[in-house]
Amino acid sequence: MLSAQPRTRGSLLLSARLRGGRSRIGELRQQGALKALFPQARQAALQAVFLNTSGGVTGGDQLTLQAEAEAGAALCLTSQAAERIYRAQPDEIGQVATRLQVGAGGRIDWLPQETILFDGGALDRRLDAEVAADGCLLAVEPLIIGRVAMGETVRDARLTDRWRVRRDGRLIFADTLRLHGDVHAILQSPGVAGGAGAMAALLLVAPHAEDLAARLNTLLAGCGACSAIRPGVLFARILARDGFALRQSLIPAIRLLSGGEIPRPWML
Repeated sequence: MLSAQPRTRGSLLLSARLRGGRSRIGELRQQGALKALFPQARQAALQAVFLNTSGGVTGGDQLTLQAEAEAGAALCLTSQAAERIYRAQPDEIGQVATRLQVGAGGRIDWLPQETILFDGGALDRRLDAEVAADGCLLAVEPLIIGRVAMGETVRDARLTDRWRVRRDGRLIFADTLRLHGDVHAILQSPGVAGGAGAMAALLLVAPHAEDLAARLNTLLAGCGACSAIRPGVLFARILARDGFALRQSLIPAIRLLSGGEIPRPWML
């Protein structure tokens, strides 16, 4: 019998702590393929750039990221580059889990760059967040289904992406995206994506988040829409032909909901 192939393992734990009016590193532990970098920034928020040193995710990989903004602290997280989901062996699935916790008066901006799904890729991804009553969470997950410029078509892949968000222990938002099988054909349906090759989910949990709904819908006209799920919860989904067009719509939306500039790695 052949031995199991070696697979990537990585974990990252990070907290932001308020000191002297600025958010600084409170706790940091990193192991395996997940690493964090901290670019110099003038903002009060702690900015962290995480990277997967293995260069992508394939079947059997396991990556776990935990991040916390302690009381009054602000943390902005982004990835160094797009994450690539490569072809997996039969019956093997990559596992990526993210857990975010926002303390009283704290804020986390979860702004990873695109995930690119290649033909044969298999990914099970989960995001769980706990947000204090007066905390704020901005989360985005951009997804590219094969690169148009490279002539890529995803005919066989598996993606499950689950979001669960709680405020003071009570579930306030749940969303699950499943794309299994001939993903290209699935996306052609007008009821799914109308032929779009890229999409993004965008969530804001914050006091009075719904006040931004009208402005966000104006920005997204023709490429997506947002809804105020309940008081303090705003959700949008964006569709685009390719990754470039997706960024053209997504970047202004992030600027609006974050009240500031996008992380520098997005500008590369």
